Amino acid sequence: MKQKALPALAFSRNVQLRHLRCFVAIAQERHLARAAERLAVSQPAISKTLTELEELAGARLVERSSAGRRGVQGLTPIGEQLLAHALRVLEAVDAGAQAIAPAAGARLERLRIGALPSVAPALLPQALAKLRAHWPALQVMVKSATNAVLLDELRAGELDLVAGRISDPHLMTGLSFELLYTEPLVFAVRKGHPLARRVGSVQAVLGFPLVIYGQGTIPRHNTESFFSSRGLAVPPDALQTLDLMVARALVAASDAVWVTPLGAARDDFQAGTLMKLRIDTPGTEEPVGLLMRSEASSSAACSAMVGLLREAARQGQPKTARPARPVKAGAARKQSAS
Repeated sequence: MKQKALPALAFSRNVQLRHLRCFVAIAQERHLARAAERLAVSQPAISKTLTELEELAGARLVERSSAGRRGVQGLTPIGEQLLAHALRVLEAVDAGAQAIAPAAGARLERLRIGALPSVAPALLPQALAKLRAHWPALQVMVKSATNAVLLDELRAGELDLVAGRISDPHLMTGLSFELLYTEPLVFAVRKGHPLARRVGSVQAVLGFPLVIYGQGTIPRHNTESFFSSRGLAVPPDALQTLDLMVARALVAASDAVWVTPLGAARDDFQAGTLMKLRIDTPGTEEPVGLLMRSEASSSAACSAMVGLLREAARQGQPKTARPARPVKAGAARKQSAS
């Protein structure tokens, strides 16, 4: 028992803040040279500090990229565990620094939000407007990206909150998920589209250009599965984009058909700029919710934003309202989403 305790004791006695700052920078930048630039040190110094930390931990913490020694593919499972603790330590140190800082150096409050492109339009505008009204001096940053990217940055402490979807268990390490609602795929077209006035068929849709989501996303996976279940295939010439502005503008100006989660086009349907084809899409429903670091303490602004996003979800999804419960990493889904 004493021998097993020795590595942990050596680690706790010898690890320094520079080791943890180095490790967190590498986890966030996913590149040794960029991490060195962030910390204003040389790349060899970053490599040396990482090697020291791995020796103290007695395990590899970082998976190097095949693209070169400077690139980082990701963290090992032990690295992911250490990252959560390292973030808490550095956050506590920063909070202590703020506590003893002169009053004149008041800290600028900020909130960093991640949102899937298909989720942001339905949830964020209303919530952000109300947040601004109550927190006028708050610095807010919103990032839109694929689910995997957002969860990577959330785990690394670069985002405070993500409006997205549950994902692979390894991507959910240290994260919790709170369900807000589920939404299906829909087929969106312009007003006056040849298919708009009749009950549409999937076969008929294939007679028009399609706009779909990119590879590796849940909407794309569900689109392909939906067509496949009917003995059809998504045309190889379908336009692929995660940019909602491009998708809706193209559909509004042509006979293209946009296959998208309902929330991404709900405002367009309500405004009458686009129409939803009468095509049932059973089995394409996907959960949308809030993801946060399980052990992180939320700021007052983050807690307020969570409440506003819940309110926006209730107002936008009256038929799917249900008690929202956080889900731990063990109950994760099997795919990343956008």
